[in-house]
Amino acid sequence: MKSTTRGTIAAVITAVAAATGAAAATPAAALGAVPVPVPLGGAESALGMELPKLGGEIPVPMPGTPEGPRYVEGRLIPEHALPQLPVHGGLPGIGLRAPLPHVLGDGFDHVGVSTPASDLRTLAPGLALDAPLTPPNPDNFGLPDLKAPQAGVLAPVLQTVPGADLVTGAGL
Repeated sequence: MKSTTRGTIAAVITAVAAATGAAAATPAAALGAVPVPVPLGGAESALGMELPKLGGEIPVPMPGTPEGPRYVEGRLIPEHALPQLPVHGGLPGIGLRAPLPHVLGDGFDHVGVSTPASDLRTLAPGLALDAPLTPPNPDNFGLPDLKAPQAGVLAPVLQTVPGADLVTGAGL
């Protein structure tokens, strides 16, 4: 085996390993969310007491590739005159941990609420049109026939599965 062939195989294996490592990223990075901590440490030390800890995640929406027009037999205008634009992002996430003054008894001195950033898939509204003419009719000397015009609005789509966690415990 030549050294150039070995070098090419090594480059391909390295590229596959890099792609596999990038695919195993953390969920927040894969989702495209930016963490936003709320700094309360200065107020905590100035007041001399434990304050709630607050943070969040703001998603970064990413536009997708719209589905192209599809030509259908019997129509003069493609099926999706104005295609729906897909946008992928997420719902914002938030996390709150607060001290609880032993209301529930010993061992329950903190409460935590978190809503992780969840995946959100959307499709923008689209438009479907058809001309008031049929394709050329051979029985009518190649002239098109008249028909009722058609217009339709493709409804927007929104898909997500949000979730939330509520925990209590000692020193969350």
